[in-house]
Amino acid sequence: MDHLLNKTVKNFKISAIREIGNKVANDPSIINFTIGQPDFVTPDSILEAGKRAIEAHKTGYTHNAGVLELRQAAADFVKRRYQLNYRPEDEILITMGASEALDIAFRSILEPGDEVILPAPIYPGYEPLIRMCYATPVFVDTRKNNCKISAKLIEENLTEKTKCVVLPYPSNPTGTLLNTQELEEIADLLRGKDIFIISDEIYSELTYGVKHISIASYPEMKEQCIVINGLSKSHAMTGWRIGYTLAPAFITEEMFKVHAFNCVCASSVSQYAAIEALKHDLPEVEEMRQQYELRRNYVYKQITDMGLEAIKPDGAFYLFVSIEKTGLNSNEFINKLVDEAKVAVIPGYGFSEYGEGYIRISYACSMENLEAGMKRMKPFVQTLLKVEEVS
Repeated sequence: MDHLLNKTVKNFKISAIREIGNKVANDPSIINFTIGQPDFVTPDSILEAGKRAIEAHKTGYTHNAGVLELRQAAADFVKRRYQLNYRPEDEILITMGASEALDIAFRSILEPGDEVILPAPIYPGYEPLIRMCYATPVFVDTRKNNCKISAKLIEENLTEKTKCVVLPYPSNPTGTLLNTQELEEIADLLRGKDIFIISDEIYSELTYGVKHISIASYPEMKEQCIVINGLSKSHAMTGWRIGYTLAPAFITEEMFKVHAFNCVCASSVSQYAAIEALKHDLPEVEEMRQQYELRRNYVYKQITDMGLEAIKPDGAFYLFVSIEKTGLNSNEFINKLVDEAKVAVIPGYGFSEYGEGYIRISYACSMENLEAGMKRMKPFVQTLLKVEEVS
């Protein structure tokens, strides 16, 4: 019966993030820098809101689009933080995390043969969703542009089949952010074209010294944009599975259908907890962001002091490190690092072919672990660099 299964799905491989993360998860001797899982706990006020929902027996189905109070809280949040204006009644959907939000967005706009422009290196979760729509991902090499997409790079890859451009900023795996001028140039290029923009802004609250700007806030761009966001990263709520989409009513109406048939609604208890998260600018959230910034500074300095080159992140909680100087490919490097230094990182090839020659380090873990991991990595890396110099 195996031959009867969906060939598109059969051709997928588990992402390198999960493959490596799962491989080392149960070995306490290994310091794990693989998964983008915040080491902070969900703030107490959010936990209490979830408990109140359980005690009040708010455990049944909600409106398919989500509790209206939560959609209103999301509308108020994005207006307050990013100057975005969306109606809670028909322009916002509450989803099972940002992952489901991406899935329903792609399935609502893509048809077989369409092309989707993806800036690479890039998070591996987009490609399978696109291919399941029988559309084609078009990976654009951004390495010579500080790992950022640009209007020029987009224009060079536009065809009559282009249906969508994905803007995943702040970026996983690089932490890069698009500035005002870069966004304006992209908006000027795409404005009025029959091309959608999916702006994945799940890390928008985790920026360092530079404020996140959404392309949907630019004049006349809202009609082409689907903004994806959620609470997993910013509020340490990965397991609560709350994401949301922001899009014009004519797009939201179609995504609503896919979402309703797919999962009916997001978890009711999680939704009531999320109201607390979005209604208030919680001090714990800012404290987490500050801690990530301290960790970024520490890891970046340690890695560059070892003699490796890395992009200094503007946001998110990842460091994308070039290992070209070591003479090893990504797979060789990460396996030797686990075997010899007991440190686990993600190989760059997990972020498309344009990630080969890099590794990704997640600093969403305690400073104690980061210090111990960097202490183990330093002699390992410096030995490799000396060997490369001699050879």
